[in-house]
Parts: sequence; C-alpha cells; structure tokens
Amino acid sequence: MSSQDRILTVPNGLTLLRALGIPLFLWLYLVEHRPLASFLILAAGAATDYLDGKLARALHQESKLGAIMDPAIDRAYIAATIISLAVRDVIPVWLVILLIGRDVWLALVLAVVRSRGGRVFTVTFLGKAATFNLLYAFPLLLVSSSHGFGRATYILGWSFAIWGVALYVITGIQYSLLGLLKNSSHYREIG
Repeated sequence: MSSQDRILTVPNGLTLLRALGIPLFLWLYLVEHRPLASFLILAAGAATDYLDGKLARALHQESKLGAIMDPAIDRAYIAATIISLAVRDVIPVWLVILLIGRDVWLALVLAVVRSRGGRVFTVTFLGKAATFNLLYAFPLLLVSSSHGFGRATYILGWSFAIWGVALYVITGIQYSLLGLLKNSSHYREIG
C-alpha cells in the first residue's frame, strides 16, 4: 500500500476528531443556546484544520482520504454554521442559499468533468482565501450575538463575510471555467 493510500494516520485522526465537533457545535448553539461554547468548538475546528495539514506534510502522512475528507469537513462546518446562524436570524437566508448553491453547482460541474474523463481541479489561492475568510467570519458573527461581545466582533465578522462571500462566488466561477472549458485531467482537488 502506498503512503497516499494510508487511512490510519495522525492527520486523518485529527480530521475525524474535527468532524465530531460539528454535531457538538449544533447541539451547543441550537439546543443549549451557548454561543461562546459554540464559538470555542468552531475555533478548535479551525485549529485542527490547520494542524492536520501541517502534520500531514511534516510526518509525510498525506493521504488520498485526507485530501477528500479535509475540504468536505470544511464545507460541513461552513454549512452547519451558516444554517445555524440563519435559524437564529444572525444572517439572512439568501446568504445561506448563495453559499450552499455555489457548492451544489460545483458538485454538478465536477460530475460533468468526471463524466468526460477529467479529474478534480486544484484548490487555488483565492479558493483558500475564500474558505479562510468564511471560517473566520461566521464564528465571529456567532459570538457577536452573545452578551458581552458585540459591535466589534459583528463588524469584523461581516468584514470577513463580505470578502469571503465575494471570493467564494469568484472562485465558483473560476472553478467552473477551469472544469468546463479546459482539460480538467490536469487538476486534482477542488476548494
């Protein structure tokens, strides 16, 4: 078995642990109404997202499974957070539809690319920047609705959100063009 086919690695374990934070976040925020504790779960998720990639490279434990799981769990965190924020009326529903719609669209583009014998495309710098902005924006908006926090985290959260949403839409267009108009067999990963 090649090192890329390994499943039981430290980074994959961290990624799985990060995935378990999603239901915990949902329970804390939607059931227990504890925005600060929910924020801490999101912060831990962001820290382990950074750490699993660093460890994968440092320990030479990069794997195909990790390359698939990591961005999927990023998307799941974003989806869980924005849906929860919309339920609590912190963000508008149209924003949720836009962000999830972009990911659904790219899943369709990927299906078309693969049906033509192409492969998944590489994450671009803008794609990473979009995800980075969104992964910071929504936790800040979440905690801004908590007592003791407020205007500063609200402004900072919406600043990250505006940039993140703009980059998310731009990269959705960019990935669509790369996938549908170019030979996508040279690309490996979607962001």
